[in-house]
Amino acid sequence: MDTYFISHGSPMLAIEEMPARSFLKSWQQKIHQNKPTSILVISAHWETADPTVNVVDHNSTIYDFYGFPKPLYQLKYPAPGAPRLAMRVKELLTSSGFQRVKEDTNRGLDHGAWIPLHLMYPEADIPVCQLSVQTKLDGTHHYNMGKALAPLRDEGVLIIGSGSATHNLRALGKENTPVPSWAEDFDTWLKECLLAGRHEDINHYEEKAPRAKMVHPWPEHFYPLHVVLGAAGEEAKAELVHHSWREAALSYASYRFKTIR
Repeated sequence: MDTYFISHGSPMLAIEEMPARSFLKSWQQKIHQNKPTSILVISAHWETADPTVNVVDHNSTIYDFYGFPKPLYQLKYPAPGAPRLAMRVKELLTSSGFQRVKEDTNRGLDHGAWIPLHLMYPEADIPVCQLSVQTKLDGTHHYNMGKALAPLRDEGVLIIGSGSATHNLRALGKENTPVPSWAEDFDTWLKECLLAGRHEDINHYEEKAPRAKMVHPWPEHFYPLHVVLGAAGEEAKAELVHHSWREAALSYASYRFKTIR
């Protein structure tokens, strides 16, 4: 299985026509034709002190956003849970030196997981497990988590990081206005790094990337990228599978990572 980083942007992605929505709706036909046995999502919207997996039989739909149109709160994504996958994730992490890996037996899917999946796999018939991010740790920690999870790719598991290529919600602009240079420069740097396989630059993006703190005031929307990059491996070839902008500074850049064997 290839691994993917999806920029999920605004929750409005679920109900409002935009290029990123069309991209995700074409997922099974144009992007990833092989149906996975299960899906592991690393979402920006689940932050914990230690790596944590949700161990449930049935996923609830979490509406962790406020002030949006009522139709958004009427959507449901009742995908089955993936408790076996959750325990496999825990096993792989602990055997790779992650000493504290926790289980959450109540949590469902947050909008970083279910909104993209609602468009990609609307049938909601594939078991889904979530893995949290640790915002007080760094990119290398998350890259190493991904490296530990690499065997899942040979077990039919689709690993998706759901975050955002750029994510400064306080600096967004009006629709159809020019992209500010700070966002465009970072977005271009990210593409060049990924296509050139400069993983260490990504791991240390705070020092290497232009305007990193402006683009990502907090790291939670970038760390899912580190996990899927680590899972793909050092020899992985990156491909930009979608690119669009909304609200001037919100990049929907999404990437596939393929290991050549």
